[in-house]
Amino acid sequence: MSAAAKMDAAPAGARKKRSAHALGQVALACMGVVFGDIGTSPLYTLNAAVQSASSDGHVTPEAVLGIVSLIFWSLIIVISFKYAILIMRADNHGEGGILALLALVSPRRAKQNRLRAAMVVIGLIGATLLYGDGTITPAISVLSAIEGLKIYAPQMGHAVVPLTVIILVGLFLIQRHGTSFIGGLFGPVMLAWFIISGVLGLTGIMKDPAILAALNPFAAISYLWHAGSLALVVIGGAFLAVTGGEAFYADMGHFGPLPIRVAWFGVALPALVLNYFGQGALLLRHPGGLDSPFYALAPQWAHYPLVVLATIATVIASQSIISGAYSMTQQAISLGFLPRMTVIHTEGREIGQVYVPFVNWALAIGTLTAVIGFGSSEALAGAYGVAVSLLMVITTLMATFVALHWKHNPLIVYAVNGSLLALDLLFFASTSTKLLDGGWFPLLIALVISFLMPTWRKGEAMMDAFRIELRERLPDFLDNIRRDPPYRLPGTAIVLGRMAKGVPLALSHNVKCNRVLQEQVVFVAVTTAEAPYVADEDRVVVTQVADGFKRAEVRYGFMEQPNVTKALASTAARGLIPDVAQSVYYTGHETIIPSGQRAGLPKWRESLFAFMHHNAQRPGAYFKIPAAQILEIGIEFEI
Repeated sequence: MSAAAKMDAAPAGARKKRSAHALGQVALACMGVVFGDIGTSPLYTLNAAVQSASSDGHVTPEAVLGIVSLIFWSLIIVISFKYAILIMRADNHGEGGILALLALVSPRRAKQNRLRAAMVVIGLIGATLLYGDGTITPAISVLSAIEGLKIYAPQMGHAVVPLTVIILVGLFLIQRHGTSFIGGLFGPVMLAWFIISGVLGLTGIMKDPAILAALNPFAAISYLWHAGSLALVVIGGAFLAVTGGEAFYADMGHFGPLPIRVAWFGVALPALVLNYFGQGALLLRHPGGLDSPFYALAPQWAHYPLVVLATIATVIASQSIISGAYSMTQQAISLGFLPRMTVIHTEGREIGQVYVPFVNWALAIGTLTAVIGFGSSEALAGAYGVAVSLLMVITTLMATFVALHWKHNPLIVYAVNGSLLALDLLFFASTSTKLLDGGWFPLLIALVISFLMPTWRKGEAMMDAFRIELRERLPDFLDNIRRDPPYRLPGTAIVLGRMAKGVPLALSHNVKCNRVLQEQVVFVAVTTAEAPYVADEDRVVVTQVADGFKRAEVRYGFMEQPNVTKALASTAARGLIPDVAQSVYYTGHETIIPSGQRAGLPKWRESLFAFMHHNAQRPGAYFKIPAAQILEIGIEFEI
């Protein structure tokens, strides 16, 4: 090779090394965020499944092989194939998650198609199930870790619940400070957790390699065939191994699909498989040792350090689901499914980027209620799987709809997604056997939120129609101020309104009552795109509608937090909206009086909507407008 060729080759090699290094860093970072939930499942999954297969505390070798095989193939089919390979292809401009799918379904066009409207409703139900999952995950994860104290110190059993409560209270308390100060540790800690879990499992397998027969799927099929009425219950227990799989899709936008797949197939999946097989090997040797096969894999001298590591790992799993709830709430607000709430941006990068106080304390109440009410991870196992399995059914349904909308071959879509849907429905049927044993708890949370979301959306639609009725048409408004001119003040009035139609009531009321108007007026409507982000060059569209009057549409993606002042200031260089820093912002302070006289909602739901509207964050604060520049005009609506 010539010297010139060597020089050309060197930069290419260096680029590949840098690329591989960057991929490794992102894969490590995503390990703590994406795999926290599924990575801590070995603490309780096999124990829960085996307990459901045993009535006297002992389990047969056929049951052990069948359950381990069922767990293994669930990880391969549901997580590796469905989520890591298939579902992650249904991205919305790189973003994933149930609300990204919902945006792809396009709620704004729901009225044009009954099937699309049904998908919107189903998607909303799926979104609310994540809140139910968010209350159970921290409870069962931390409880299962702390319960390790009881193995060699049974007298510590009474301290498990109080210690769990203390840890969870501390976790929810630190949320308002952001989590970036510990976020950097999440990936390395979870990497250590996976390595140690895999090593423990490998030692168990080496002591009884007969467990490797569980690699054969017929071990699971044969056991379930002969299990009779126990089959569904056992499947429900084994399903806990795949809870957390939805994080693959939900967090795809933060890290990208490739790092998630690399971390899963390279580290997480091998470690989980080794650990589950190691636990199974232990149960083959000790059929009656069902208390905690995970901790029983470790030598006694390593037990308490392992409890500490497990506790840290479960706190990471809890933090991931809590952060996901914040992010989903922000998206739901942007898409118009929830009222405006206080959303605080912290200094985090990968996780903890936003903090929603109301959601934080609502999750805290739900989680602590679950810990104190159920009291053990075994009792919570029944409550855990129902919401997640139903969410998986919904995800498959919506992904199928999107794939057909994208014109993929219908035969392939129906064959592949139909098979996965059948498996999801089987899991849902199996977890539903625990409905009365706690499965009702996350479903109740989801039911309440899934009732509030359409109430808010329908109420806002009614209000929009009412606002249009009451607003003056712009030509009429201009004619009125020409016939009876108000006193014109120097400067610019920026008038916020939900729609780019007519004259917002805040401005017309002010002109009517105070007889003053700024020399320059800009009507601003903030809209949310059905994409996660909007490019800066497309952020603001300004049109001249009359001499001294302009309309500005400020666009944001559903993953973005609006900052109207910053967006409008970016137009100053083009001379579109000058003096933004000195402008007066007109906003309406709306008071809703339910009357039940208008078609749309019964009076009691109107009252609920009025309560939600009253407690929503003020527009000025939500859109990041300096308080000193806001002029609020009070307006009453009787609906």
